[in-house]
Amino acid sequence: MTQLQEALKGNITPLMRAVAAREDLDPEFIRDGIAGGTIAVPKNINHDYRADCGIGAGLSTKINANIGTSGDCCSLDVELEKLEAARKCGTDTIMDLSTAGDLRAIRKRVIADSQMPVGTVPIYQIMVELAKKKQVFEAMEPDYLFEIIEQHGEDGVDFITVHCGVTINVIEKLRRQKRLMDIVSRGGAFLAQWIMANNRENPLYEQFDRLIQIALKYDMTLSLGDGLRPGCLADATDNSQIEELITLGALSKRAQKAGVQVIIEGPGHVPLNDIVENIRMQKELCNSAPFYVLGPLVTDIAPGYDHITAAIGGAIAAAAGADYLCYVTPAEHLRLPTVADVREGVIASKIAAHAADIAKGVKGARERDDQMARYRKARDWQKQIEIALDPERAAELHQAGKSMSDDVCSMCGRFCSMKMLDKKLSQETS
Repeated sequence: MTQLQEALKGNITPLMRAVAAREDLDPEFIRDGIAGGTIAVPKNINHDYRADCGIGAGLSTKINANIGTSGDCCSLDVELEKLEAARKCGTDTIMDLSTAGDLRAIRKRVIADSQMPVGTVPIYQIMVELAKKKQVFEAMEPDYLFEIIEQHGEDGVDFITVHCGVTINVIEKLRRQKRLMDIVSRGGAFLAQWIMANNRENPLYEQFDRLIQIALKYDMTLSLGDGLRPGCLADATDNSQIEELITLGALSKRAQKAGVQVIIEGPGHVPLNDIVENIRMQKELCNSAPFYVLGPLVTDIAPGYDHITAAIGGAIAAAAGADYLCYVTPAEHLRLPTVADVREGVIASKIAAHAADIAKGVKGARERDDQMARYRKARDWQKQIEIALDPERAAELHQAGKSMSDDVCSMCGRFCSMKMLDKKLSQETS
């Protein structure tokens, strides 16, 4: 049985207990959340990983890091280095978005090396294999799509992005609406092209029950992808995006009723003042299923710094109820990220997630900050560095700007406010 089927029967599994221990919560809370569809625990029966990860209401905000080859940079060793860098920096999950090389071999190696949930986008493999055969995308046979999805399940993929909401109806709305940037999702664009060329419904929507059966077989979580996510502020929260979200909400209920866990993917590029409403709308339309957002990015004019624009949006989104942040690196919109970009992206997302957890009152989130304040007052530099989100970076900066006095930094030196008042306040209170 799947974790959801067990939860619906009232059973607490070892995985639920492990997630509860990690979150310092009652196992019954985890079981109840899984049963109600507000918590997902992605874990394929063929993937034995140690970092048990729950995503959803009442849990700490989780983050995902994307890795994967491209036609211009295809090195498994480099991608594994990115995987290790992301793990070391504290990502909760990994997605392999490879589009070059032996995709199945790459995927299997990433799954084998990852001690956390692994996600994929199966339709990328369809795109790559059709291109290798010099066939147009429109030539895809629906049966082949489901064969590839089954292959991902068999290989141990814990969650898959499937763009089930890109339907004939949504494409018609998009045509009439005339967006500034149309479709920026690769999977969404592929399916839209296939739908228009074949004048047929999206197989992932039309044969959703077939998809459910594959997911049930491997206890693979369905991450219902936002193929119509806005790629710029001008397209945010438009009719196409909302129409797709309504469809995903209906499909999520069908999947959960069948015993399959679901995550809903969300925008995208969203103005700061629209983020809270986007989260509220998703939770209402999708029965409070876990919400996975890319950013959201709050401005379009910061290439090279989009990890910052995404962290700003991500903190607001998570504080408003988003459960899962997909990292964005400084290379977003510009090139394939390097190992250094991956580090920056993960840390930026960790900051956003932690800030949101404090705002949401997640158990234990604030304690680390209060401890940091104590160490700062005591000017205990080693302890400050140890509990920092990025100890390596903190140590590097402190060492580079060391003051002549060991107990202060080079910013204030002998004019350190805490050092000046330390003895005086101690005398006053004694």
